[in-house]
Amino acid sequence: MARYGLPDNIEICKNCVMTNQKVTPSQVQRDTKESKKNTLKFVDGLCDPCRVHMNKTYEIDWDKRSEELEILCSKYRKSDGSWDCIVPGSGGKDSVFQSIMLKEKYGMNPLTVTWAPHIYTEYGWRNFDKWIKKGGFDNFLFTPNGKKHALLTRLAFINLLHPFQPFIFGQRNYVMHIAKQLGVKLIFFGENPAEYGGFEGEDVMSKMDRMYYVEDDRNNMKISGLTLKELDEKHNINEQDLKYYLPFTTKEADESNLDPRWLGYYLKFHPQENYYFAQDKIGFEPNDERTEGTYSRYNSLDDRTDGFHYWTGYIKFGVGRTMHEASQEVRNGELLREEAVKLVNKYDGEFPMRYAQDFADYIGLTIDEIHEIADKFRPDHLWEKVDGEWKLKFEIK
Repeated sequence: MARYGLPDNIEICKNCVMTNQKVTPSQVQRDTKESKKNTLKFVDGLCDPCRVHMNKTYEIDWDKRSEELEILCSKYRKSDGSWDCIVPGSGGKDSVFQSIMLKEKYGMNPLTVTWAPHIYTEYGWRNFDKWIKKGGFDNFLFTPNGKKHALLTRLAFINLLHPFQPFIFGQRNYVMHIAKQLGVKLIFFGENPAEYGGFEGEDVMSKMDRMYYVEDDRNNMKISGLTLKELDEKHNINEQDLKYYLPFTTKEADESNLDPRWLGYYLKFHPQENYYFAQDKIGFEPNDERTEGTYSRYNSLDDRTDGFHYWTGYIKFGVGRTMHEASQEVRNGELLREEAVKLVNKYDGEFPMRYAQDFADYIGLTIDEIHEIADKFRPDHLWEKVDGEWKLKFEIK
């Protein structure tokens, strides 16, 4: 077993271009610098997401799933115009699809809830604004203390090479706290993580597992690689500062009696179709140029730090943004595998230079320091230096 618990031998899916080095969603509050990750399972040369997608395409009765969604909505639907469910999102293509489908097809009145990006892009902010104004939704936008959130992001980069980790805490947990305060029980998240590699059996679950938003061990829980006590004593970030980052305790979860669901269990998500849907409904804007690290223009584009989330994953696991997106598009029939191979070899791991200085300034490092820190996280079984440059030891073929 290699660093981070990754498989020693690299296996590449025979259907898409994903490798067995891809990590699956974690309990972020338990992540440490060297913690063992769970990775994609392969069976007969196929990765888990490809097998899940085949089931999604050929086995699931989507009309029946839609009926199940109608029954669920009927349980919570309000007739007085008050909020009857919550859709967390940023105004990206998927949150636009979720909220409008629930409103227009299923007669719900969603409250949209947003944990703010680190640094908005211009088109990300315009899409968020259109989502609320043209889509016609109420929204709670929460922006955490900018100075302390930047410090948490810096610490997460230095300690974990995971600058998005504090954001993930907020993205997962803020909505739970707001739902509890407002007494709105039903929450619709987007795609089930099993679409891209979840835990065993997760693909048949409509309800979010508590592992994602409940943690009782406050003494050992870590954010940005540090315990709550260390954050308080060393960095003056106390538990009150972290109120909306922190997961529920079991007692809080029991008392709130929330019902968090994966909308992707009930409705067939298709990223490219969601993009066209969002364009039609609110005038969704894609990136004004190819997004660095990939070939597309419409995925995950609201935050200037997004590129570094994917780039650091490429450093640690050899899995970059192109590999993610091309694998998805192969499964959806939008790319041939041969085309995906060429795209991965051309764009994967590209340094996100467009907003690099913004990111460096945000976390208080130079671009050279960013590279120096990142190099310390490269696993030996994936990387080698050739003529003074880092190269992956494997190639997607």
